[in-house]
Amino acid sequence: MSHNIAYSTADKADVLAYLGSKGDLTPDRQRRLGGMRKDARAHQEALDHQGVDWGLSIPDALDHLIAGRTDADAECAGNAYHSALQHIIDHNASDPSHLGTYAKPSTFFGLVDDEMRRLGVPADLLPHGYLYGGLPEGFPYLPSSIDGYPAIGHLPLAKAKPAADAYRAVLDRMDPDFRYDVRELIEKLEFEHGEWEYATKNIDWYTQDTLFFKLT
Repeated sequence: MSHNIAYSTADKADVLAYLGSKGDLTPDRQRRLGGMRKDARAHQEALDHQGVDWGLSIPDALDHLIAGRTDADAECAGNAYHSALQHIIDHNASDPSHLGTYAKPSTFFGLVDDEMRRLGVPADLLPHGYLYGGLPEGFPYLPSSIDGYPAIGHLPLAKAKPAADAYRAVLDRMDPDFRYDVRELIEKLEFEHGEWEYATKNIDWYTQDTLFFKLT
């Protein structure tokens, strides 16, 4: 089974504002929450149509997150919580972009990490670390998804250029099997850095600070 990796940019504080809010939100955030609930219901209907039962519905998982709890004891509760949180991210982030589709992305990027580590890329910039690194500091604990997916990763936008620069510096010395995918990652990180740098300097209301990765 193949897995997709997508990403978008957001202000992590905008996402955190919903978690444990108990519905005490600004009118704009209440409006966004309505959209999240609608998408959560549609997502659940798609799972029901496929005969997938996680023991906790995505709409209920979303309600749990808003209430500040992640204590459902269903075996696949982590799948529902990750899906619900992704809907919160989606409604507070840029339009998603596609990074790639992989048969075994964790294995592939684990090998990329090994190769980059051998070539001197700093540990905090290795891609597997942030693709599978979970949520930013300050976010609540989520139970892991069964079989590892869906998953959420993140990279501070301030690290996008350092990561791209570090990868580009070793690209020609990497195993050829990794170069295409790493080059694609470099180009996407450089683009997001450029957007972030421009917006931070020129748009007063812009506060995005995080690349969120969606693995499904």
